[in-house]
Amino acid sequence: MTQTAEKLATYEDLLAVPEHLVAEIIHGQLHTSPRPAPRHARASSSLGVQITNPYDFGNDGPGGWWILDEPELHLGAHVLVPDLAGWRRERMPELPDTAWFELPPDWVCEVLSPSTASIDRSQKMPVYAEFGVRWIWLIDPDIKTLEAYELRDGQWLLLKTLSDDAEVALPPFDAVPFPLATLWA
Repeated sequence: MTQTAEKLATYEDLLAVPEHLVAEIIHGQLHTSPRPAPRHARASSSLGVQITNPYDFGNDGPGGWWILDEPELHLGAHVLVPDLAGWRRERMPELPDTAWFELPPDWVCEVLSPSTASIDRSQKMPVYAEFGVRWIWLIDPDIKTLEAYELRDGQWLLLKTLSDDAEVALPPFDAVPFPLATLWA
């Protein structure tokens, strides 16, 4: 659902949204979507497991990252909630004490669903680019794909599209490969 009035949405509008919905403010408009369906949640959770152990915890991997599920990002006037986000610890040595993040992440992942794919691609990706997020992964559990993009000269460059059970070794998480099929199992 998108707010259609010309009035710009406020954080108070976002807080008034029922808890069973995800609420975001993009270009002054309040957007709400249902909580993820099981296949969507499984893909997001499984990806979190695959990258958190080696990159956040440093178990059999390089470490050096904070990886978080559904962080609330305050990027200028925008309030975005990606499915996953990661910050290099050299840029953010400690987690903030607030319930949100004002420092843009280095990487975000959006798990696409029929109700969010258009907004993720046409509205959120440009905001992420504007605020210098370096990498974005788009995962579609319905067609079992992962698209990896890197920000170059302010534009998203598609690095690779993987499908089905391909091996995932893509920036910024290319040091410890994992099978894409683990997101669909």
